[in-house]
Amino acid sequence: GADVTMKCGSMDWDAAVTWTANGTDIDESHLNGSYLILKNVDLSQSGQYSCYEGSSWHLKYQTYLRVGTPPKEPVLKCRSNNYPKGFYCSWHLPTPTYIPNTFNISVIHGTKDMVCEKDAVPKNRCHIRYLQLFSTVKYKVTLTVTNALGKNFTTLTFDEFAIVKPDPPESVVAKPVPNNPRRLEVSWQNPSSWPDPESFPLKFFLRYRPLILDQWQHVELSDGTSHTITDAYAGKEYIIQVAAKDNDIGTWSDWSVAVHATPWTEEPKHLTTEAQITETTSA
Repeated sequence: GADVTMKCGSMDWDAAVTWTANGTDIDESHLNGSYLILKNVDLSQSGQYSCYEGSSWHLKYQTYLRVGTPPKEPVLKCRSNNYPKGFYCSWHLPTPTYIPNTFNISVIHGTKDMVCEKDAVPKNRCHIRYLQLFSTVKYKVTLTVTNALGKNFTTLTFDEFAIVKPDPPESVVAKPVPNNPRRLEVSWQNPSSWPDPESFPLKFFLRYRPLILDQWQHVELSDGTSHTITDAYAGKEYIIQVAAKDNDIGTWSDWSVAVHATPWTEEPKHLTTEAQITETTSA
């Protein structure tokens, strides 16, 4: 959106020159003397600009133009999926800038600065280790993004328990119950990232529906990692998902991967007809 003026190195303003962009000649209408004027630049004008002396075509000047935008306010999220070990923060920009950006994150717990250890993959994430549990002091996380055209930042302030959100339950399995056309046996495992389900037990939320209906049925379970659905429609295929939450704090996980199951149905009895065999003999 800005205007750009490029000088042809140390050439005089009235020198005869030719400009190219990425090897293609630029129309003289963009020149003011030997200066190149680009109005209201857009992304397509990024590239290598070269200026040559008019008659000899000696290269006099070369530069690389990068067109981009200052960063908008970054999006920052912090979450503990492995309580009580710590939490992680992740971030992204709402729109691309098309030029390199640098992100810096600071974490303050009360008056204490904490180190957020950056992950190798993904690059837009870092981890904080809890130094003390059940702290009533808030965390303050500030993320600053900077590039050659400007900077922006965002800040989150939160209590330790408010960001607890487990990963979804794993290994969800649903099976028919033999000789019972209305039952489905569902089992699952605690998320492997949840480090201590003995000390910090999880509760679960089960939802299920036949594929032919849009309406979910829900069951909340305070303990255990299995449940028997007793009101299934006979012979109808069901879709089933489970979510998890710490018993006392935080929010529900996302839903698990969906599994499908159909209640037991009685095998139809095969109808058999005996072929009548007729023997014929010649006289």
